[in-house]
Amino acid sequence: MPESNVTITLIGSRLAKPGVQFIFRGPAPECDKCKLKNVCLNLTKNKKYQVVAVRNGNEHDCSLHAGVRAVEVTPCPIIVSIESRKAFNGSKIVYEEPKCEAACPSYVVCHPQGLVNGDKYTIAEVLGEGPGACLKGLTLKKVELRQ
Repeated sequence: MPESNVTITLIGSRLAKPGVQFIFRGPAPECDKCKLKNVCLNLTKNKKYQVVAVRNGNEHDCSLHAGVRAVEVTPCPIIVSIESRKAFNGSKIVYEEPKCEAACPSYVVCHPQGLVNGDKYTIAEVLGEGPGACLKGLTLKKVELRQ
C-alpha cells in the first residue's frame, strides 16, 4: 500500500491486531467529552478499514472500550457487483448504490458494507461474472474497488 493511504488512529485494544478489518461507524455520545476524540474520530464514517500495524505505546483509557491503542489503518478494497458496461480495470467510478429489491439473490453483493454513496473509487480488478441473475435484468460483473 502507498504510504499516503495510511492513517494513524485509535481503536479498541482487542481489535488492535494487524489484518483486522472494521467499518468505522462514527462517534458515540460518550466521545463528546473525550480528550482523545480527534485521534479516534479521524476516519470516514461507514468506510471499511484494515489494521496494517500496531504502534508501540501505551494503552489509553476509553469509556467505550476496555482501552484503546494507536494503530495504522488503510482503506480496504471492497468486492461489489456492478453493471458490466462500467467494469474496466483501472477505471474510476462514482459509487451509486443501486435501487433494487432486497429479495434479489444478488442484493448483498451489489450493496456491500463499507462503500459510501457518491464517493469515487478505482476498479482495481475485474474479478469475473456477477453472482447470478439480477431481477432488474442487468448483466453484472464482480469487481474489486479501492479508494
